[in-house]
Amino acid sequence: MLKKRSLHKDMADVNVYTARRLKDMALSLGGLAQAFADEIGGGGHLTRDDGLAALQTAASAVCGECTRCNLYYGSRREDSYYLYYLLRIFEQKGEIGLEDMPRLFHEACRKKQEYMQQLNGSLGRATMNLSWKNRFLESRDTVIVQFRELASILEEFSAQMESASDVTAAYEDAIRLLFRRHHLRVENMLILEYAGGQREAFLTARSTNGRCMTARDAAALLGKAVTGSRWSAAHDSKSIITRNTATFRFMEDGKYRMLFGAAGVPRAGEAVSGDSYTFREGAARQIIMSLSDGMGSGQRASEDSGKVIELTEQLLETGFSARSALKLVNTVLLLAGTEQKPATLDLCCIDLGTGVLEAMKLGAVPTFILGRDGISLLEAGEVPMGVMQNVEPALLTRKLWDNERIVMVSDGVLEAMPGEQKEEAMKAFLENLGEKHPQEMADRILEFALSMEAAADDMTVLVGGIFER
Repeated sequence: MLKKRSLHKDMADVNVYTARRLKDMALSLGGLAQAFADEIGGGGHLTRDDGLAALQTAASAVCGECTRCNLYYGSRREDSYYLYYLLRIFEQKGEIGLEDMPRLFHEACRKKQEYMQQLNGSLGRATMNLSWKNRFLESRDTVIVQFRELASILEEFSAQMESASDVTAAYEDAIRLLFRRHHLRVENMLILEYAGGQREAFLTARSTNGRCMTARDAAALLGKAVTGSRWSAAHDSKSIITRNTATFRFMEDGKYRMLFGAAGVPRAGEAVSGDSYTFREGAARQIIMSLSDGMGSGQRASEDSGKVIELTEQLLETGFSARSALKLVNTVLLLAGTEQKPATLDLCCIDLGTGVLEAMKLGAVPTFILGRDGISLLEAGEVPMGVMQNVEPALLTRKLWDNERIVMVSDGVLEAMPGEQKEEAMKAFLENLGEKHPQEMADRILEFALSMEAAADDMTVLVGGIFER
């Protein structure tokens, strides 16, 4: 027995060690981002040195030994306002004209046109160099944001791991006994309980009679051993217990379950919708509903919105918070530049243990909640993904109760609603529609939108219903 206690204690110690290492990594990334930010200063305009270099180049190419107007040497004085004036004129107009030159230049210079051509050419090259520098600085700033977001994510992971309690001892004997009765040998186990009360189990097991058992059946056994709970095999865990020893991961089920419905049509004349959506399990006891509307329509828009959905899903399934996932995806799209067109993202994460909904929006239309107290809206800003560097996704939270519905639509559906007050028209329709199966509701909403207007844009409807088990 002492050996068994020692094994799962060692695993818990590894958990604590990993949490501390993650925190150290987060601090290092934060420091790296700050050092990167301090290293390079920003820039946005032509400088005095750029102007002097252009004047010197023009003088060397045109003036020769002539010193009649002495424009370059006069501009070298620190208090030369005229040099500043020339630079601002060039930035505003894109060139300097003869009317912008001083009276002495008009009176003394014999090669005005040639000089102006050289001066404008030199300033044009300086502007091009400045443009490339600014693009580099924008990319640098985006990378800094990404470092900071990664630091924040690692800190979140560290806090989650540090808050986990090792409760293996309370259930170990009952689990081993019940599994042994079903010809399964548990060689090692670790059961963690997190701050929200949710439990997670890691069992290293094998069959002892040469027969196999599904992880789903093993999860049912776990529920019998841990009285008063229901368990499921994690979707990223092995599915079959065989005679070969392997580690399996199980998650405690939440209080709620969800049903889902979806309906959509592409824009008239298009074979593929530019909208992409998902409904799937995320991290522990979490359901993800997401909808992305790519800019434009057709295959390219579908690829853009699909990439947003895919990246967000991967981060959420790994355990990132919704806010961190959206911020990180946004920086990735910014780094992609013109190769990635912006796309909206409407994200709902539902905790099946507590029924709490977290909605995150970037450029998406309102989400409608059909609750016991009527219909409410979750709405946020209008900036899509991959457009602004410091965009902050709006976080909206709400407690969901048994038999409530979540309705998410793309802007094509909302714009098809009658009248000028689109949200109010949608609310009125949903009130008359009442409580139905999520799939039937999605079909009816799309039918209504199409009855009002032909598909002038991609139309997608998602409906999720939450129910107590």
